[in-house]
Amino acid sequence: MFHWFEQRPFFFAVLVFIFVAFAGIVEIIPDFAKQSRPTVGTKPYTLLELAGRQIYIKDSCNACHSQLIRPFKSETDRYGMYSLSGEYAYDRPFLWGSKRTGPDLKRVGNYRTTDWHENHMMEPASVVPGSIMPAYPHMFTNLVDLDTAYAEAYTVKTVFNTPYDVDIDGDGKVDVALGDYDTAIAKAKEEAKAIAADMKHQAVKDAVANGQVPEIVALIAYLNSLK
Repeated sequence: MFHWFEQRPFFFAVLVFIFVAFAGIVEIIPDFAKQSRPTVGTKPYTLLELAGRQIYIKDSCNACHSQLIRPFKSETDRYGMYSLSGEYAYDRPFLWGSKRTGPDLKRVGNYRTTDWHENHMMEPASVVPGSIMPAYPHMFTNLVDLDTAYAEAYTVKTVFNTPYDVDIDGDGKVDVALGDYDTAIAKAKEEAKAIAADMKHQAVKDAVANGQVPEIVALIAYLNSLK
């Protein structure tokens, strides 16, 4: 059959066009489906959470951890409700992953706490015996780049209409405020203080008290938001 098409360029071109058109339709149609819209309760990341997400990507956490719970009983029993497309409406890029050297983290915020993450990132084997995950002590001293996080938040707001400074759920209040640069940075530092209050690492607590934000604080804020 394919040999017949190879000898007839016109029909071969038509066949290729049909396949490409079909693939395009498969890609486009879900964008118009209700299921592809943001699910109820899905909100953009705060500036601190977005900065933590950038650290998550920078340190290649997504190379070993997925963020996609498949609709199988073995997965929902372990990780919780299976993932819905609308939950990723504000994720750029998606961090679904294709390998699980470590567990899926899509809903890690439902069952891990700030102090657990603190201990885990400093010494993984202290909370997960036999863990092969490397330690990340540099996160406790390196400072987060809030400027880049703000640039990303402002970009997705203006280019992709991500609903910052908008009443999403109709209760008359702004759900995730961004505002101008100074306001956003100040709010991120206040959020960092709430995270640091639940940590025991004194150097981190001191840094936050002095208006600095270590990477570990932003990363924990991001992980806590995954629910």
